[in-house]
Amino acid sequence: MSSHILIRSLDRSATVFLITVAVIAIAVPVLNLAVPQSSDFHIPTYLVALFGKYLCYAILALSIDLIWGYCGILSLGQSAFFALGGYAMGMYLMRQIGTRGVYANPILPDFMVFLNWKELPYSWYGFQHFPYAALMVVLVPGVLAFVFGWLAFRSRVTGVYLSIITQALTYALMLGFFRNNFGFGGNNGLTDFKDILGFNVEAETTRAALFSITCVALMLGLLVCRAVVTSKFGKVLIAIRDAEARVRFLGYRVESYKVLVFTLSACMAGIAGALYVPQIGIINPSEFAPGNSIEAVIWVAVGGRGTLVGAAVGAILANYAKTYFTSGVLAPYWLFMLGGLFIGVTLLLPRGIIGSLHHWTALRRARISAAAEEGVAAPPPEPQPAE
Repeated sequence: MSSHILIRSLDRSATVFLITVAVIAIAVPVLNLAVPQSSDFHIPTYLVALFGKYLCYAILALSIDLIWGYCGILSLGQSAFFALGGYAMGMYLMRQIGTRGVYANPILPDFMVFLNWKELPYSWYGFQHFPYAALMVVLVPGVLAFVFGWLAFRSRVTGVYLSIITQALTYALMLGFFRNNFGFGGNNGLTDFKDILGFNVEAETTRAALFSITCVALMLGLLVCRAVVTSKFGKVLIAIRDAEARVRFLGYRVESYKVLVFTLSACMAGIAGALYVPQIGIINPSEFAPGNSIEAVIWVAVGGRGTLVGAAVGAILANYAKTYFTSGVLAPYWLFMLGGLFIGVTLLLPRGIIGSLHHWTALRRARISAAAEEGVAAPPPEPQPAE
């Protein structure tokens, strides 16, 4: 029954996107591992990690579009949930280093030994076990989002005020994680990872496997989001976005809907951060920067707010452009180019790339349908009498 609901929730663009990601999940590892390096079709390992980073950002963009595009919650703190999930995975990876660290301490990470810490902080207990770390990847961002959302939405904080509060939350977390005495590596963060589930994180096969897992996570994330927004629950979310006061008047508990979807979005962002860390090899407090959340919102706007597929496509395209333009003479001007891209899309394509394509397709179908109806409605010409 659940699989039927997921399949029924798909439209043409979502189906094409899922098929494309599935093909990429197979093709990229094969071209990396099975094709010789001398071949023009070989994909280097560093590109596999780079593409994996793009896909992690696509999952983050999905989580933003779920709350912004369908519920009208413009959160500028989504990078906080992304970073918390990344830190949970980073703590697990640090516990796997053991005696292979610089100071060869079987329990304490190197930065704790360097700071003359004698005992492992309580917050690090249990992270030597992957199931516990995987639970924390979802639980920590989810609990924070639930508590924050419950307080904010019960107080009926909306609009720009909510955006400012979420941005302040992210900034406060960034300052807290910059402190070494919090036990999270300070400004250097967590790095020098060795293994994940017993596999070398630097190995080509591990990189390829992480890439494929990220593709699967992106596909599952899209399926879950489509199932949510096409359900009765999703219809209420859209009604809250368009006319919150009327939904309250009809007797719906708007706060409950907002808290639930906000928590789900935070969990998705945490999963994206957890997949990001082993592929990039580091997590530090800069991931909490409010600018990252603003940039992610731009990805969604560029791809198409309220389309899900557009959010993922926008994240991939924007980050590819960032990689391309920040490696040449235009590097100092990238932020200006990103701002120009946002302004250009807002003025010329207000629905975003995918949203505009959907709109143009709908207009074309409407014109064809109208023309067909006119052809049926018009009576056939009467035969002229023979002279």
